[in-house]
Amino acid sequence: MILDLDIGNTLSKWRLKDRKTSDIRARGAMWTRDEWRSGADIPDLDIVDVIRISNVARKDVLEDTVRLLRRRVDAIHIAHSSPEALGIRNGYDTPERLGVDRWLGVLSGYQLTGGCCTVDCGSAITMDAVLPGGQHIGGYIIPGLRLMKESLKLGTRKVVIDPEQDALHVLSLGTNTVDAVNHGVFMAAISAINRLYMEICDSQGMALPLLITGGDAALVSRGLRLPHAHWPDMVYAGLEALFPITSAEEQGVLAGMPRMIEPANLTEMRRALAFTQLL
Repeated sequence: MILDLDIGNTLSKWRLKDRKTSDIRARGAMWTRDEWRSGADIPDLDIVDVIRISNVARKDVLEDTVRLLRRRVDAIHIAHSSPEALGIRNGYDTPERLGVDRWLGVLSGYQLTGGCCTVDCGSAITMDAVLPGGQHIGGYIIPGLRLMKESLKLGTRKVVIDPEQDALHVLSLGTNTVDAVNHGVFMAAISAINRLYMEICDSQGMALPLLITGGDAALVSRGLRLPHAHWPDMVYAGLEALFPITSAEEQGVLAGMPRMIEPANLTEMRRALAFTQLL
């Protein structure tokens, strides 16, 4: 069995994948600082013979985790951002400083599309672009939905913001402070993604496929007016592309690959940009 581990600053997500059939057998999550002991939130290491890791937490968190895991499993592959991988050239001035989750999303997105924009909707919302031919040109980082809500909670002490509340009917005006905040945060994120994506496509003279992932991706997907595909396993798929183990992975079949979506028309995007510039 393969254990794929996505270590975040707060939450560590994991899944177990059958190396013979490529089926996903189990999924879970645990607080990053929790001990690796038997329990409902911990994968059964007795059935694991290889581990693949993506880590954006501190270096010592990764070191502690690997030290514990090596007591039970010898084969551990750790992803790192690099100047080049799988035909993609990293566009960062210092390639190793690109968040590895973003790098893995770019790697998997490129395998699917041959050039795309990837958006990861987590604590931060990140957007990256890779062009046909494999040149990653960089990206953007903006606060995620919960981070924006939390900043308003701290700034308005009399307002209790529920960070888990979905922004329903986001096009409507809020008739109470909580709804006004939730709708405003949602619209800010959606507007930013729409605008940044169109700016990228306009600057490059091509309409790139748009892929989204992350904990808030399903919610964000509801508000996007642009054609896009939701790929929950996009970061895991980057681990699969970088460290192929199953026969399916070696043939380029990555977990949860979505159906390709035809991108928005570039001419229409340019008209929309021209209209907003007049406002």
